Amino acid sequence: MTQNQIPNPYTHNPTAPATTPNVTPGTITGASPSALGVVPDAPLAQAFLTQAFAWMFAGLLLTAGVAAAVRSNTALLNFAESNFFLLFIAQIGIVVVISGAIKRISATAALGLFFVYAASLGITMGLIVASYTTGSVVTAFLSASAMFGAAAIYGHVTKRSLAKLGSILFMGLIGLLVAMVLNIFIGSGAVTFAISIVGVVLFTALTAYDVQRIQSGAIAAATGSMEKAAVIGALQLYLDFINLFLFLLRLSGGRS
Repeated sequence: MTQNQIPNPYTHNPTAPATTPNVTPGTITGASPSALGVVPDAPLAQAFLTQAFAWMFAGLLLTAGVAAAVRSNTALLNFAESNFFLLFIAQIGIVVVISGAIKRISATAALGLFFVYAASLGITMGLIVASYTTGSVVTAFLSASAMFGAAAIYGHVTKRSLAKLGSILFMGLIGLLVAMVLNIFIGSGAVTFAISIVGVVLFTALTAYDVQRIQSGAIAAATGSMEKAAVIGALQLYLDFINLFLFLLRLSGGRS
């Protein structure tokens, strides 16, 4: 996979304000296209989205395959249970490296790390789904697929800018993480249910938001490469789907 720099991929947005955006000299490179009043032309916008979804689905298939192998193998289940914390720390580290070093590493390296992450998450996912009935897992997966698909379509077709949702969704994520940590000590079933509902709503909204960001070229402008943007976009969509699935699985409540 080559690392192509994007040569003038944007066309002027006729609906953008006539006034010049307040951008200081030297900040044009990597600025959000929406901030500059430009959007990618239709074929390029579709290319951004198609490549991101292709890598996302490949990652999900890898995770599902590893999870199925772990769920059906006692030795792998024991390994996942014994190393759950280490796997969790490693997974966070991989996400941080991909997101933080995307400008310094190649698109191929970023994609390789993404697949390592997807495979390692398959190990922990196998342990998680092993504690639920097959019916609950299937129901949660189908529900997550339907909600993710609907949100993705909305983010793709809507003419309404979702950019202002970014700060709200970020604060929502922080609040959700704090509530989940506190509930570890509280152990309240009612709080767990409320957290799951909020998580489903939050990651459904994030799906629409992320799809629009990928399509708008904001990620490509920040990374300077369509290939890198596709990897970052795939990672974001992958995390949206996985979290949506996990929160719906909690709501299903069908433990084995």
